[in-house]
Amino acid sequence: MNLAALAKAELHLHLEGSVEPETLRELAPELALEEIQARYRYSDFAGFIEGFKWVSGYLRSPEDYALITRRLLERLAGQNVAYAEITLAAGVALWKKQDLGAIYEAVQAAAAAASPSVEVKWIFDAVRHFGPEHAMEVARLAAERVEEGVVAFGIGGDEARGPAEWFAGAFRYARERGLRRVAHAGETVGPESVWAALGIGAERIGHGIRAAEDPALLRHLRERDIPLEVCISSNVATGAVPSLAAHPLRRIYDAGVPVILNSDDPAMFHTTLTREYEIARDVFGFSGTELLELAENGFRYKF
Repeated sequence: MNLAALAKAELHLHLEGSVEPETLRELAPELALEEIQARYRYSDFAGFIEGFKWVSGYLRSPEDYALITRRLLERLAGQNVAYAEITLAAGVALWKKQDLGAIYEAVQAAAAAASPSVEVKWIFDAVRHFGPEHAMEVARLAAERVEEGVVAFGIGGDEARGPAEWFAGAFRYARERGLRRVAHAGETVGPESVWAALGIGAERIGHGIRAAEDPALLRHLRERDIPLEVCISSNVATGAVPSLAAHPLRRIYDAGVPVILNSDDPAMFHTTLTREYEIARDVFGFSGTELLELAENGFRYKF
């Protein structure tokens, strides 16, 4: 099976984490390639967060965001990605005191012009460890653009420092205003984090791999048809799993839980969506039929 030619959808994809070293040097020519490469290596999740913050610091204007959007869409089109829900780190932009409205206008226009073969929708993401008031502000800004291509509100960042219960109000607000809801959970914290995200109304779970530790949770996800956005290379790079061999993808899939493959922060994790499918085939033994099912899930569970 030609996995590059397989029609795919990507639902867990961070714009700021898609910035390739060469693109970052377009934005900041003073940076040495060696420094960028060093910043794109991590031993744990905290190290990745610092790297993500460092890259985001070089996104200084709406034009910078437009450039990285164009570069990302070129790569997606080359992988036959027909649909993408791209997460914009709205919470980070607010933390940098940037004009989120201007940034969104720039990325939306860039996506519309970049590649007619890729349909793009947007998710506004709040930073869990910035607290509930911050998240509510992001939810309000997302709701203002629900008719302009923003389909969902999400929470990312550090699960341990931002428990899901803090965001029940923001999730309720988002639901009432027509936004779908997604939460990073069960990545660096155990299955209780996934339960908590479901408890506040998350419709999809970003990562969720720690669900493999809880048979009752796996059964719940299967019976309620709640998908996990699995990002294999990401989990290895951040130390969420110690190795590819230890990744629970196969167990989760075999338990009947809906799975969607994604690249997460492809540049920062040195991967592509096509590469994630290759890993599923070559490391976890997914058959052609199973890979087709994974690809279909990307379209089935889109917002």
